[in-house]
Amino acid sequence: MLNTDDLKQLKERGIEPAQVEQQLQRFADGFPYLRIASSATVGNGIMRLTPEDEEKAISRWNEYLADGGDVTKFVPASGAASRMFKALFSYVDSNETLPEPGSPVDKLIKGIHDVAFYGELNDTLRRQYGKDADALIAEGNPKAVIAAIVGADGLNYGNLPKGLLTFHAYADGTTRTPVEEQLVEGAQSAAGKDGHVKLHFTVSGNHRELFNKKLAEAIPGIAKKMGVKFDVSLSEQKASTDTVAANEDNTPFREDGKLVFRPGGHGALISNLGDIDSEVVFIKNIDNVVPDRHRDATLRYKKVLGGVLIEAHDKIARYLDMLNTGKYTIEDLREMIAFMHDTLSIRDEKMKSLEDAELALYIKNKLDRPLRVCGMVRNEGEPGGGPYIAYNPDGSTSPQILESTQIDPDNKAYADIVATATHFNPVDLVCYVKNPQGGRYDLPGYVDPATGFISSKSLHGKTLRALELPGLWNGAMSDWNTIFVEVPVETFNPVKTVNDLLRPVHQG
Repeated sequence: MLNTDDLKQLKERGIEPAQVEQQLQRFADGFPYLRIASSATVGNGIMRLTPEDEEKAISRWNEYLADGGDVTKFVPASGAASRMFKALFSYVDSNETLPEPGSPVDKLIKGIHDVAFYGELNDTLRRQYGKDADALIAEGNPKAVIAAIVGADGLNYGNLPKGLLTFHAYADGTTRTPVEEQLVEGAQSAAGKDGHVKLHFTVSGNHRELFNKKLAEAIPGIAKKMGVKFDVSLSEQKASTDTVAANEDNTPFREDGKLVFRPGGHGALISNLGDIDSEVVFIKNIDNVVPDRHRDATLRYKKVLGGVLIEAHDKIARYLDMLNTGKYTIEDLREMIAFMHDTLSIRDEKMKSLEDAELALYIKNKLDRPLRVCGMVRNEGEPGGGPYIAYNPDGSTSPQILESTQIDPDNKAYADIVATATHFNPVDLVCYVKNPQGGRYDLPGYVDPATGFISSKSLHGKTLRALELPGLWNGAMSDWNTIFVEVPVETFNPVKTVNDLLRPVHQG
């Protein structure tokens, strides 16, 4: 199926022929649904901490930083903002003169003074029309205002990455983008003993220079204000993680005789994450930021999650030392099993039948792997993806973050589980990615390859099948040890549409 030119193309991209063959086979076979035991709830996979527990965790986190703990904040930031402005594009492309009353565009026009980029927008409109937004709206031309927000000859927000849009305005006349808010949040929650704050943004290649320019402008002022030093790095999804496209008959999709590849989704970033040389890594989406006066809950629970992580890692490191040296008793093994049950929510009936030596090896294998603590927000009744207890290939069950597409919709028992789920995943993780000896775990080795996703796309009018790799916090972390902790909804403030910026929490 692959010819000589194909093999040359693969070599240039750093992709092994076996990878492409496996992906093409996956198109033919599809991805299996996951077996789930239950949704994760408080007392069954999700911790609900008492105020005393939270204070203890915060104290442990502060102690970790004071002792020279090594932390990086990892922020996927390559996504374009086009979906934020879907309603605006539809209006601009329509024959409507005035937006429909009550529509998202109508609400934005009425709240236009409250968006942080209002000043930039007026500067653009004066350049284009010699008039500001109020004047254009008053004369019945709101479409010019909306077009200036998304259009290439205006602010061009419809084509920029979300991380570089102006999200928040402050009383002193300054504004901040999500990138700048992430810098500030990092300084407040993850500054090392020496005052260094490490952040890593994953970006798309065509926006890299824009990010570099914004960071060069923003870092000096924020560093001075916060009294820290920033160490900021950027990376792009690697070409070697792109996936081959297929025709509807699952043969390779070609254009001008060449194989067509597509980005493998955010799951491809597991390779970028594996390149981070820190013990602890926070992961958070670029758009889940708030201005200074609304950040108290975010900062508190960043430290809570970090402290829970370090507390669990302390125990795991002690247990692994006992297992590696052979200095343990049967009571020690029972303590380890209780920790696996009560903290890591791992269950496996076969542990009951293992001899002591076999049991010790089994426990060591389960504990010696990357660790993550994930904040979970109470669901207000929307079923779908989130925290579940799922079966692993070895027959054990453990906490997993699943998307709704991974759960068989025709399985009534599973549908009942999904319908009664109590929490959802806000993408608020802190990870320990080094082993007790200080070496980095090979993160791609802990991916479940059977948890990807196939979708239908088009290229130049031709239909193709696209394959997304297991999601970064879904199947890409399937074989990690996982702890779910309930966090308040105040920590979850994403900006999915431009109108979200009108919400009080995004007003500075």
